[in-house]
Amino acid sequence: MPGPLLETLRGANLARRPIWLMRQAGRYLPEYRALRAEKGGFLALVYDSEAAAEITVQPLRRFGFDGAILFSDILIVPYAMGQDLQFLAGEGPHLSPRLLDATLESLTAVPERLAPIYATVARVKAQLSPETTLLGFAGSPWTVATYMVAGEGSRDHHDTRALAYRDPGAFQAIIDAITTVTIEYLSGQVEAGAEGLQLFDSWAGSLAPTEFERWVIAPNAKIAAEMQRRYPHVPVIGFPKGAGEKLAAYARETGVNAVGVDETIDPLWAARELPAGLPVQGNLDPLLLLAGGPELETQTLRVLDAFADRPHVFNLGHGIGQHTPIEHVDALLRVVRGWQRG
Repeated sequence: MPGPLLETLRGANLARRPIWLMRQAGRYLPEYRALRAEKGGFLALVYDSEAAAEITVQPLRRFGFDGAILFSDILIVPYAMGQDLQFLAGEGPHLSPRLLDATLESLTAVPERLAPIYATVARVKAQLSPETTLLGFAGSPWTVATYMVAGEGSRDHHDTRALAYRDPGAFQAIIDAITTVTIEYLSGQVEAGAEGLQLFDSWAGSLAPTEFERWVIAPNAKIAAEMQRRYPHVPVIGFPKGAGEKLAAYARETGVNAVGVDETIDPLWAARELPAGLPVQGNLDPLLLLAGGPELETQTLRVLDAFADRPHVFNLGHGIGQHTPIEHVDALLRVVRGWQRG
């Protein structure tokens, strides 16, 4: 029997809402900080399959979440495509050569850089009970492209958006290349044991509506369709952070099995405007979890009640903050697990 998370992603409207949290494996946990201090930098952890598997299961031991999310990073794809990847303390990720200065054709693919990630998935799967769903993931092509073009993160993705306007043909080639590698990368995760997949489009909100259609909806639809063709039993969650009112079109046109809703979306609007019966995931503000107190319970119940009439996976609207107190996560779990549909 599938666990409650997998059942929900497949369309079941369960009385008990499954819960997992984006970035649940990470810096807010003392056991993670201890392991990172022992092992070294972030990329070293990702490529140490034994350590990455341990980090993936740490929050399950502590909280008993219904899902495990692979400990890795969305920039593994450009790393496998041939860019050099570094995570510098206090500066975030750096990719080189950036595609503002180099052509896509100048990169030499290194597909073996994906193999340790598959090993992590297999290690985690071997440790999980049947009730706990293992989620793999990848960055969506637009978000990955913003890093590949600029070589680092940015606030408004000026360089990438300008390139897409200036030379849409060249930018389409970048998106297509990322899409192709992402499909194979996700397939490798499924073959290694992933039971569900999430596409993170963290910077979808920076695009105008017509560009959103071309650079977010179209490539995600291609990925979702191919994954569903290859693995019809493996649901795909699409998470276009910042999509706003464009979320409804994303849900209709990408064909994903479930949609992640960020904290800027009114859950009542989402419940009304998203396709009937489509599973949703979200959407508590991570800062509420950081702050705690009575408002945490109030807003958690508001989210649960808003999505009572459709399949719903409780989650945050984005990743859990590194300074979030452990006891606030415990409090959240008590509310979610104690909720009953009215």
